[in-house]
Amino acid sequence: MQKIALAGIAVIAIMSSIGSAVWPFPNFGATNSGTSESVTIGAPYIEASAPFYIASDQGFFADQGINVTLRDYDSGLASLNGMLSGDVDLSLPGDYVAASYVLKHENISMIACYDKVQFTFIIGRKDRGITDPTDLKGKRIGLARKTSQEFYLGRFLYLHGIDLQDVTLVNISIPQAMNAIKGDDVDAVICIPLYANTISDSLGNNAIIWPAQSGQDSFGLIAGRADWLSQHPDLVDRLLKSLDQAEEYIISHPPEANAIVQKRLNYSDVYMEIVWQQNQFSLSLDQSLISAMEDEARWMIKNNLTAEKQVPNFLDYIYEDGLKAIKPEAVNIIR
Repeated sequence: MQKIALAGIAVIAIMSSIGSAVWPFPNFGATNSGTSESVTIGAPYIEASAPFYIASDQGFFADQGINVTLRDYDSGLASLNGMLSGDVDLSLPGDYVAASYVLKHENISMIACYDKVQFTFIIGRKDRGITDPTDLKGKRIGLARKTSQEFYLGRFLYLHGIDLQDVTLVNISIPQAMNAIKGDDVDAVICIPLYANTISDSLGNNAIIWPAQSGQDSFGLIAGRADWLSQHPDLVDRLLKSLDQAEEYIISHPPEANAIVQKRLNYSDVYMEIVWQQNQFSLSLDQSLISAMEDEARWMIKNNLTAEKQVPNFLDYIYEDGLKAIKPEAVNIIR
């Protein structure tokens, strides 16, 4: 039985089919004497959303005069759709999803990156003739289409001399990966740590596993509609101040921060210990984010996943005023 080495791997994009749940947080320890402003944030229900859980639990939002409601979503994609439909004010998509929506000219702007992770695995079945990455050619691979899973798979295949058109992509939700690979629908799946060990245990020695991201980080982003951001610049500044406090709390109180998030998500001790240390929680807007989205856009154009023919100027979709105001050293993008 092959176990997955989760060191260096973390979850960012999602994974319990929880639908959408609302979690209003009381204003613990509020020190702001002015009238609170309300904001609703769509957050993927995973540990990558930790800074938001901690800022709420510790009263950092309330201290800045913000009344925050967190709405749980089963993915960053779903949270972004919720924002664009007006269900939430801000969302937490990954960089691939954000890039795909920029290609569609959606009304979004990215305020900051708050987390960087690597979290994607490819798990194949040896009894379907998969023992080497090149054996994936001609196989059926289950994954969540139109997400970063598709991009990471495409790049993994390319690095092993396989075109994406040389495999059959089967669209499944992330929680469906277990049933899909145990049955006859697919020969391999793209998976995340939340399910990877369970799948490995189920397949036993029949499982073959590779990390799929080839060293490229996935970025957890805070995004808003451009018009909303232009109307709430002070709120954005105070929101980022709260998250900066949460980042400092994670660094200075790791056991307490871990416990807050574990309780919120009901994770086991073993799983929480593995994935918690792999997230890089830090507010930033740096050139690596722009480079990653440009790379993803080129890949989507090449694979006819967008009607666009040119890589957009992603700088037009960055709102850097907020982070510049509270943490200028964290803004390192080239204009």
